Amino acid sequence: MLLKMSAFILFTFSVCSMSCNAENDDSTAVNRLRMVREQIERRGVCDDAVLRAMRTVPRHLFVPESQRVSAYEDHPLPIGEGQTISQPYIVAFMTEALGLGRDDHVLEIGTGSGYQAAVLAELAGEIYTVEIVETLGNRAAALLDSLGYDNVKVRIGDGYRGWVEHAPYDAVIVTCAPEEIPSALVDQLKEGGSMIIPVGAMGAVQELVLGEKKNGRILTRDVLSVRFVPMVKGKE
Repeated sequence: MLLKMSAFILFTFSVCSMSCNAENDDSTAVNRLRMVREQIERRGVCDDAVLRAMRTVPRHLFVPESQRVSAYEDHPLPIGEGQTISQPYIVAFMTEALGLGRDDHVLEIGTGSGYQAAVLAELAGEIYTVEIVETLGNRAAALLDSLGYDNVKVRIGDGYRGWVEHAPYDAVIVTCAPEEIPSALVDQLKEGGSMIIPVGAMGAVQELVLGEKKNGRILTRDVLSVRFVPMVKGKE
């Protein structure tokens, strides 16, 4: 009787665990759909592939457990080491602005949690992402690998220098703000390629700048006022 009762308790616990996990998955899926509908589509992002990516990537897995209840809310969240995961709308806006294709090679500067890289990986061929904070970069790499994003490569290094070994890139996206556009990133961008980058000092007005490389130069225009963490420069 004791063995039967123990087996029954174990079976009940297993069923309950699966049920609770299913309910949690359902809840996060509902929250993602609401996030896309209310925060992103309503603000004018309309690219079907971008919207699909935002509905697909499990944002809650890219924030600390203490922040997961807020993962789908309309603001950035701390991820440790003085860094943040960007507001969902900003992630979608920047992604759409690049107009990515399935075969594109993309350079991201500022891996952070890995969330932006995952969204890019849903759209483009290969993503090369650089993070200067080793703990964040290693954590993001492990999470992206566990989620099956084998088209994302993470490097610990100085984002000001880009990742020259895989250049030129069809697009460059920067998720931290330098005071001016680093020349190395322009050099590594393919002719005709697109770049989106926040520019400005911490505490000052920053502008999200969209650029296109023509005749070896980056031609830019301001598209949105933003607030990003500063881009950290490594030691020479």
